[in-house]
Amino acid sequence: MIFEAARPPWEIEREILVRVDSESDPSYGCPPYKRPIEELLKACIINVDKPRGPTSHEVAFTVKELLAAKQAGHGGTLDPAVSGVLPILIEEATKCAGAVMGGGKEYVCLMRLHEDISDEDLERALRFFTGEIYQVPPVRSSVSRRIRTRIIYRVELIERIGRNVLMKVACSGGTYIRRLCRDIGLYLRCGAHMQELRRTRAGPFVEEKAHMLLDLYWALKEYKESGDEARLREILRPVEEAVEYMPKVFILDTAVDAICHGANLAVVGVAKVENIVRRDAPAAIMTLKGELVAIGRSLMDAEEMLERDHGIAVDTERVIMRRGIYPSIWKGGRRSS
Repeated sequence: MIFEAARPPWEIEREILVRVDSESDPSYGCPPYKRPIEELLKACIINVDKPRGPTSHEVAFTVKELLAAKQAGHGGTLDPAVSGVLPILIEEATKCAGAVMGGGKEYVCLMRLHEDISDEDLERALRFFTGEIYQVPPVRSSVSRRIRTRIIYRVELIERIGRNVLMKVACSGGTYIRRLCRDIGLYLRCGAHMQELRRTRAGPFVEEKAHMLLDLYWALKEYKESGDEARLREILRPVEEAVEYMPKVFILDTAVDAICHGANLAVVGVAKVENIVRRDAPAAIMTLKGELVAIGRSLMDAEEMLERDHGIAVDTERVIMRRGIYPSIWKGGRRSS
């Protein structure tokens, strides 16, 4: 039985709208999936299947040590007792943690009821907690304990045996499933707790394509000893995958280097835009080759970007692409030759 309030980010349909019909010069940049391994290691994501036991920080530190990276982060904390999808972001990809969080999460949860409850009452509770909910983070959480709004996109009741309830929950980032189970118990006036939990999705990263830490170890060993990079390429995902569900604005080659220097994106630099781009919402700035240039906040809807011939389209907040990959068109206020 499925209770649904809204479509999760990975199910939202999108369309690319063309403002300027243009192609990218193959002399500059590189399509994400053709990047050399050396470049990939400067901004990549590893979809780790975290085991029960270690903390998310410990897993990130292990990956950092294996890759000899300077920076490593993760796309959403998992408690030590929880297993599943844990995206580890390497080097420049650490700037995209928010994008992974914004892509939504999915969990399989075993909830234990403290008393016998009818199927009708349980279904009523699951329906009640589908949609926009209020949560207060647990006492042991690393964030401030204030009331916050979260979205439960969908709850699928997989199986129930007595007081044990197996369910799949699709939700917005930052939702505490342990707290959700407790609140369902309070609503039913019987009490409930989370018995077991596994994350099956974090944004675009899914359980079916997750890798154990041992997989990374052997792939690295094979690459260093024989130069065979096939297995390593399967594990090191381009940073662009982090923003798969973020609304995107595609820009002309002539605008790329200015964005890399921190400039905001003007409308004249926009080539294409996804129809889901909304004013005052996050947006990813991409090249026409599909490379991630920066993350920012859109100052216009998609329709405005198509219709207007001046103004700032996106306020640049985090630059991902390094400078100099695309040619600099403007220098000191003059067009370079």
